[in-house]
Amino acid sequence: MSERAITLLIVDDHPVVRDGLRGMFDSASDIEVLGEAGDGPSAVAMAVALDPDVVLMDLRMPGGDGVAAITELVRRGQRCKVLVLTTYDTDSDALAAIEAGATGYLLKDAMRDELFAGVRAAAAGRTVLSPAVASRLVSRVRSPGEQPLSAREREVLRLVARGRSNREIAAELFVSEATVKTHLTHLYGKLGVNDRAAAVAAGYDRGILG
Repeated sequence: MSERAITLLIVDDHPVVRDGLRGMFDSASDIEVLGEAGDGPSAVAMAVALDPDVVLMDLRMPGGDGVAAITELVRRGQRCKVLVLTTYDTDSDALAAIEAGATGYLLKDAMRDELFAGVRAAAAGRTVLSPAVASRLVSRVRSPGEQPLSAREREVLRLVARGRSNREIAAELFVSEATVKTHLTHLYGKLGVNDRAAAVAAGYDRGILG
């Protein structure tokens, strides 16, 4: 084994999956598997004890999920990079893992060379994302999850759409102009816009206005 081999910890709740991954990585001269874990808490304990360069982490495991393990590894200041390897490509899974501190996110249908490249990239501190996950995350960033407007924010938006000024809206709703401005600021943020015209356009586009 090369002195510069990348050390790896494999985490998956299925023994057959761990065996398959270990056998595959054993064929790479520059990657050394230090150990295996079957759940999140065991993964954290082994990562602390073995100090691997990379942890290949499954996400959903009965004994403790991967996101919690990633969070704990980061909290403890472990130097290892975490590369998620899972069957789940949903936005929530990917975002939760990356926000927790994962360096990358690959799917279990990845080819062997893609996994090798992913581990090497993760060890070097580079972000690794499967094409499917990357495209979903880009779409999520460009179209952030919609936040519902409150009943009062909807009222304000309807009056803006009718051409009312802040003073007129305040008079009609029996509130101060400052309160109207606050509602506008909030609904601008929720709609992802910066002005009244854009807010009205977004309101119609999302079906809030007629």
